[in-house]
Amino acid sequence: MVVRTGCPVRERPDPGVRPGAVKWWRSENAWSVGRGAPILERVFLTISTYGNPERPATDLGFLLHKHPERAQAFSTSYGTAHVLYPEASAERCTAALLLEVDPVALVRRGKGKGRGGAPDSALAQYVNDRPYAASSLLAVALARVFKTALHGECKAMPERAAEPLPLRVEVPVLPARGGAELVRALFGPLGWETVEAEPVALDGEFPEWGDSRYVRLVLEGELRLADALNQLYVLLPVLDDAKHYWVAPDEVDKLLRAGDGWLAGHPERKLITARYLSRRWGLARAATERLELVRLAEAEGLDVEDVDNAVDETTDTEERPVPLAEQRREAILAALRSAGATRVLDLGCGQGQLVQALLKDPRFTEIVGVDVSARALGVAARRLRLDRMGERQAARVKLTQGSLAYTDKRLAGYDAAVLSEVIEHLDLPRLPALEYAVFGSARPRTVVVTTPNVEYNVRWESLPAGHVRHGDHRFEWTREEFRAWAAGVAGQYGYGVEFAPVGPDDPEVGPPTQMAVFSRTGSRADSGGESRTESRTDETLKEVTA
Repeated sequence: MVVRTGCPVRERPDPGVRPGAVKWWRSENAWSVGRGAPILERVFLTISTYGNPERPATDLGFLLHKHPERAQAFSTSYGTAHVLYPEASAERCTAALLLEVDPVALVRRGKGKGRGGAPDSALAQYVNDRPYAASSLLAVALARVFKTALHGECKAMPERAAEPLPLRVEVPVLPARGGAELVRALFGPLGWETVEAEPVALDGEFPEWGDSRYVRLVLEGELRLADALNQLYVLLPVLDDAKHYWVAPDEVDKLLRAGDGWLAGHPERKLITARYLSRRWGLARAATERLELVRLAEAEGLDVEDVDNAVDETTDTEERPVPLAEQRREAILAALRSAGATRVLDLGCGQGQLVQALLKDPRFTEIVGVDVSARALGVAARRLRLDRMGERQAARVKLTQGSLAYTDKRLAGYDAAVLSEVIEHLDLPRLPALEYAVFGSARPRTVVVTTPNVEYNVRWESLPAGHVRHGDHRFEWTREEFRAWAAGVAGQYGYGVEFAPVGPDDPEVGPPTQMAVFSRTGSRADSGGESRTESRTDETLKEVTA
């Protein structure tokens, strides 16, 4: 293999031009010609920015914490990384990262094929491309050499670190399993104005041999320096699809830290996650669940902690009389049987108590549990013992992550949907979105809704006056408020509704839980469902807060 593409740092001057020029060139670039490899073959990455006398481009030195007038060297486990500046002026400044890789040491420290899960045995051979091509070695060098810049920190110029800069990034030789098309698919959605991926010839002297799997990458655009570095840190080994070290569980945290702000919403996040974690599917699944939680939190304008707030029924104050949870599930099951439902959605399934009860009845042939919390779904999977379940039984149940505030085509066409102790966990202004997603979009034949009756709270001796039953409840309704809401939803979306008590029906304050069973009667009464429902919920909010 011949790879002779690179980015020259400074051309070697003619000694006749100025006495001592060669000596100056050697010390300036911190590289000895006698090492046996031209410097142009060692440049793995250049980062350039532009400026003017008022905002000089040499500020790049402050942001990278590397002085433009000095060449610096850093030891790594596989060789040495060098940082130097081929040019440094107010108008343009370029930092170059060079790597001296010892391929023999790299192999001897390894443990066989691919180390971290490489698809071939390249890293197990003494002669390989690591000294010439960008890879996970470069990603590790970025973290070692530009650690503070990766975190977006700069005490000298915090405002410059926080703002976008005009950047030009070049990686002369980048392994790209997937070709130039994949390179553009990975970097294209990240805010770069230009993404060039020029294939590198297999051998420049024999063009008829075609292109190699390497590309010359050039990125241009205005981004924060920290964002650009973190993207490179993640995507370089992803494109190479190999790592020189064993992928441990802490790699998930590294991926999420480096991908903060861009990975959760990336259209290729599943591919990125799988390749970065060397197809260790347990780790990839954990990372994907956490990224999905971040995406949902960003979409709803909430913190991740607020989204991942799964509630265990046993922690609810109302559950201290243990039979109430069972009574509620039995009431829901009775309503579903009466409606003749066989394919059921448990929306906001939490830790899977109702799904478990549904599975015990063979008449329910398809059960789908949906929850925004990956943690809750994990608990539900363990509760149901999905990993040990027989094939026929496992075919009846599915757990999936999703937000009830958004329409989801996967939820259409089911006989019934259950919202058991769910609506009170939503802020009232978000309730119209749930109403439309369930009653307006999914439109099951039957919808069962249960929610606490706030009037009954006075009967709980352990519940202080004026408190709701769980700290995550955004509201709790009286019987009149719940009936008004349910009647409005039913009229809006073409449903009839009946009400039933759950638990002991106190003659003064009613039951602890109230249930509404909606039955679809026809088409939606009004195409303006979202706006009309929002208006109705606003009225309910005024009543509740009055």
